[in-house]
Amino acid sequence: MHEDEAKQEAAIAHLLKVIDAAAMLGLPNVNAFAGRVQSKPLSYNFGLFKELWTPIMRHAEAKGVKIGIENCPMYFTKDEWPNGWNIAYCPANWRKMFELVPSNNLGLNYDPSHLLWLQIDYVKPLYEFKDKIFHVHIKDTKMMKDKLDEVGILATPLEFHAPKLPGLGEVQWGRFMSALTDIGFRGCACIEVEDLAYQKEEGDVENALVQSNRFMRQFIV
Repeated sequence: MHEDEAKQEAAIAHLLKVIDAAAMLGLPNVNAFAGRVQSKPLSYNFGLFKELWTPIMRHAEAKGVKIGIENCPMYFTKDEWPNGWNIAYCPANWRKMFELVPSNNLGLNYDPSHLLWLQIDYVKPLYEFKDKIFHVHIKDTKMMKDKLDEVGILATPLEFHAPKLPGLGEVQWGRFMSALTDIGFRGCACIEVEDLAYQKEEGDVENALVQSNRFMRQFIV
């Protein structure tokens, strides 16, 4: 979903090709964003979601591919103001989406860090949506309370939080991974490097992956 219909059509065409490619490669799922028309309220976007995603999911089902929608609002800086580019950022919206497009192949690419800075419990939803967790992002977040005290929650989000490597932020990975074992999750868990402290010199991202892997090995065999 997008303000610009040409960009919307291009995104849909690309996603359909990605679904086809996944099927050809024997991959079980792909990840995407739901999108959003920023100038319209959620009620409008939910209607558009049903209209656009119903045929997308029919195609995915025919190809035997699952789609995980990431729970990132795609709202961080002024260029993404006022509402971000993705409606799939909270449990209330997930319920509505899954009600409107009731497909077993539609689920979530679950990133706990976004829920944390949105001040949403990032463990509790795992139990309710256990059958919809197709993929997991391993990324942490550091809340900067001193800055939040200055700008408040209506500021653009990167003014009061920063993405970090796992173990360097405030996600309680023991709780999170324990919940994943409770629900029997057996999908992919992907380290996502967005920590700016590890993007300054050549080799930083590789070092970030090594460090993150070492930290997460206490929870994942």
